[in-house]
Amino acid sequence: MIPYSVLDLSPVPAGSTPAQALANTVDLARHTEALGYHRYWMAEHHNMTGIASAATSILIGHVAGATSTIRVGAGGIMLPNHAPLVIAEQFGTLATLYPDRIDLGLGRAPGTDQLTMRALRRGEQSADMFPQDVVELMGYFEPAQPGQKVRAVPGAGTHVPVWILGSSLFGAQLAAHLGLPYAFASHFAPDALEQAVEIYRARFNPGATEKPCFMLAVNVFGADSDAEALRLKTSMQQAFINLRTGRPGPLPKPVDNIQDIAPPEMVAQVDRALRVSATGAPAKVTEDLSALIDRHRPDEVILTGQIQDHAARLRSFEIAAEAMKTIGARSGATAS
Repeated sequence: MIPYSVLDLSPVPAGSTPAQALANTVDLARHTEALGYHRYWMAEHHNMTGIASAATSILIGHVAGATSTIRVGAGGIMLPNHAPLVIAEQFGTLATLYPDRIDLGLGRAPGTDQLTMRALRRGEQSADMFPQDVVELMGYFEPAQPGQKVRAVPGAGTHVPVWILGSSLFGAQLAAHLGLPYAFASHFAPDALEQAVEIYRARFNPGATEKPCFMLAVNVFGADSDAEALRLKTSMQQAFINLRTGRPGPLPKPVDNIQDIAPPEMVAQVDRALRVSATGAPAKVTEDLSALIDRHRPDEVILTGQIQDHAARLRSFEIAAEAMKTIGARSGATAS
């Protein structure tokens, strides 16, 4: 069975608070752990009133402490926002507190707007140093060498698994060159997906991992009927439209018909960006996920879903877990 995992941005629903969003994250983590999900990843975003996971390493520790078996990590940390040593110390500490449960996914985007980039003290050329910073960071997780002047304490010798995240060919090339596992942001930027995965697999040099390991990101909006699932999806559609038109905010309440509140051309653009999705009742979610897996042949699937109502979100991840188990059972029967 292909491992299936969770990407959670700790969404702040309209009319709610960051405190409630963080409580929802812990509840979802416990829920998905019980459902057999493999990892629970959170992502770094800044100055966004609809996302509560800005202090990602702190939230990872909180979730890891509230769960017992599921791997917990970053999907990801935007490394150019930070000194590699600081991230090594943070994740080295997490790995020391929660051995063999912590992952570190790294991206080079700012995770915010230009003004906030300056508030983060991120230089305009910071992203250019991303490959060197990744190598430096990985070095801090290796056992300290005699005479080594700078060490991550805790961190040295923890061997925290590092992933490269991306939505372009750059990340695929870097992950292949360094021999690292690779997660593609197909849940919101799928245009380069097929080419990036092809490059990653073709150019992979064994390094931290012996063979390519590709994670496919998929939006899931599952409900007990197709109509309700499409309604739940409108929260994400609205949030995406608001972001693209410079009006980010809390996760909007769903509407009966997205066409009633947005022009058709904007809806079409958003739906293109969100096309790597599984939306519908259980049978439809299973069908959609199966088609995506057959097409892209991922080694792992990470599922996300910006759903405004927490109970509905819990149910969506239940449906997705059932779908992945069904797909795994079918694959096992076919293989035998």
